[in-house]
Amino acid sequence: MRAALCKTLTGPDDIVIEELPDPVAGPGEAVIRVGAAALNFLDTLAVRGKYQFKPPMPFSPASEFAGRVESVGDGVTAVKVGDRVFGSAGHGAAREKMVVKAATLMPIPAGVSDEVAAGVTVTYGTGLHGLKDRGHLQPGENCVILGASGGAGLAAVELAKLMGARVIACASTDEKLAICKQHGADALINYSSGDLKEQIRAATDGQGADVVYDCVGDRFAEPAIRAMNWGGRYLVIGFAAGEIPRIPLNLLLLKSCSLVGVFWGAHVTRNPAALKSSLTELMGWVAEGKLKPHVHKIFPLAETGAAIRELDRRASTGKVIIKP
Repeated sequence: MRAALCKTLTGPDDIVIEELPDPVAGPGEAVIRVGAAALNFLDTLAVRGKYQFKPPMPFSPASEFAGRVESVGDGVTAVKVGDRVFGSAGHGAAREKMVVKAATLMPIPAGVSDEVAAGVTVTYGTGLHGLKDRGHLQPGENCVILGASGGAGLAAVELAKLMGARVIACASTDEKLAICKQHGADALINYSSGDLKEQIRAATDGQGADVVYDCVGDRFAEPAIRAMNWGGRYLVIGFAAGEIPRIPLNLLLLKSCSLVGVFWGAHVTRNPAALKSSLTELMGWVAEGKLKPHVHKIFPLAETGAAIRELDRRASTGKVIIKP
């Protein structure tokens, strides 16, 4: 089988495609023929050795996948050969076949493509956990999403809208904001022009944000906190814009607001039952058409490096997919 391999931590340009022996399922495992693999911002860090979890070298990028069960190991009863499944394995999906723990696999409903199913687990899982469990988002509240056009942000736009919030999408270009509008955003802010704090206050009729879902960090964080409503919740998702911001803690006191970390990966590791429950709910919404994951572009396996560079450039809206 072919696999995209990161053999040095020098970035996406040095990813190579190699032939490897077909994997064999051990006890409790399944071999998946990968139909689609989805990239996330973490892949841009992992291939440079900058992500907090460092896979053993060499490794294949992409944590999310969708495909068919090709074989199963001893003791596996949850899935069978031929089942269409999706999931996330931390890394290793940018290859034609992969071995995963069978107990982590989830079924793909009829009518949902591999390309769509591959991109649900991380971004929508993070969004649901962040907005529901950590942010306690309520119907009618103002939810501001920073980095709203990326994979994580666009998932949050859809979920916040589905939860009954008024969604204010923030992105760096009008073209990206148009995608957010198509996915349910009620108001749009181009934060490359104008004062972000004042734009948020204007978009919320002076009330400020009840929940901020921040995928980008950097210079956008402080003005967004300054635009919080009393008792608001600021959700820390990631730092796609580069720098990790330093927040003056007096702002939290003055707003009586909360700064809340959202670490979905650790959450589901500690509570696997929550993962299955949330993915069942999310994929049900996808099958019903209540969520419509946006695929930015599909790359062949041989162009895995180029796919990661697409994320590097912040040129993507929604998910970037690799198709072996």
